[in-house]
This record gives sequence, C-alpha cells and structure tokens, in this order.
Amino acid sequence: MYEYRKMSEAERKEIIDYREARGYPLHAPPHPYRGFGYYLITAANYEHQPIMNSSKRRTEFEVTFLKTLCSEDIEILGWIILPNHYHCLLKLTDLNILSKKIKLLHGSTSHDWNKEDGLQGKRKIWYKFSDRYLRTESQYYAALNYIHFNPVKHHYCKRAADWMWSSLNLYLQDLGREWVLEKWKKYTPRDNFGIGWDEM
Repeated sequence: MYEYRKMSEAERKEIIDYREARGYPLHAPPHPYRGFGYYLITAANYEHQPIMNSSKRRTEFEVTFLKTLCSEDIEILGWIILPNHYHCLLKLTDLNILSKKIKLLHGSTSHDWNKEDGLQGKRKIWYKFSDRYLRTESQYYAALNYIHFNPVKHHYCKRAADWMWSSLNLYLQDLGREWVLEKWKKYTPRDNFGIGWDEM
C-alpha cells in the first residue's frame, strides 16, 4: 500500500495489470498458496501508527493473539509484537481458517482499542495481513530469526532477548542459548530479507 502511493501512474497501471492477470486482489496482499504448511504472517496497524505503543496494550494483544489463533488447525511456532505491527510463524492446515481467526483478532482489538481511546468510528486499526509460504528449512529458520530480531532491527532494544513480547525467551528456556545461537549463525536473515527467497 505504501509503495503504491510512491509509484508513477504508469507503474501503478503495470502493477494493477500484473495482479489482475494473476487473479490477485488489486489493492490488498495476495494469498496465492492457501494449503497446509509453514507461513510467515505479518500484520501492521493502519498507516503503521504505533497503536500498540504501551506495554499494557502489547501484553493484552499478545494474550488475545495466542488465545485466538492457537487451535488444532494452527500451531504457533514464533511471534513478535511491536508498537505498530506483529509477525508470527505458523504451521497451518488451511490459510482460509487463519483468515477467519485474524479477522476475529483484528475485529475484537479494533473495537476494544477504539472504545478505550474514545475513537469509535473514527480510526482504522488494521490493514489486512500478508503471508509468505515457507518451502525450505532455510526459509523456516531465517523467518524465525527475523521475527526474533525484529525489535533490535527497529531500535526498540539492543538485545532481542530483552523484548518481552516475543517467543524468543521460550526458545532460550526450552532449547537453550547454544541452540538459538547455532540457528542464528546458520540462518541469519539478510538486510533484504525475502529478496531471492526462492534461492534459499
């Protein structure tokens, strides 16, 4: 959405024609693969506004996120909650089920936060979600490391383990620091994470 605004009319037409030819939504993230597998999911507050800026709100969102998404059809393997977006690594039986759960998650938090902030009917909280289907072990661990490193990347903390709203400390507790470091060294996400994805 944000890149689209910066494009020329010719570039916009080219991207719309490309999406239309493939049957993708014209102005929303496409979800070309919807079956069983591992996915990196990203959702952001509308216009990247830091609506989850308070630690209280991030904590409440993390609890709601885990309760809403965790089911027999969705296994949550990693997550990070930041002031204006979140990422998660999921094992899914069907992306359509996830779409319904995310709609519920985003709908309930939008209602609650707008009521809490006195902005009912005046503020949009979320803008859709994007997904990336993970096909290889390299993609899986690079995505997990990308998720856990995100608060450092965005300058919210100096050490990833210091960020409370993340699954990293569960990995450290359950699998140990050596396992986490070994996976980091072997599958460090690049600055241009996702570019050249098919080569991983």
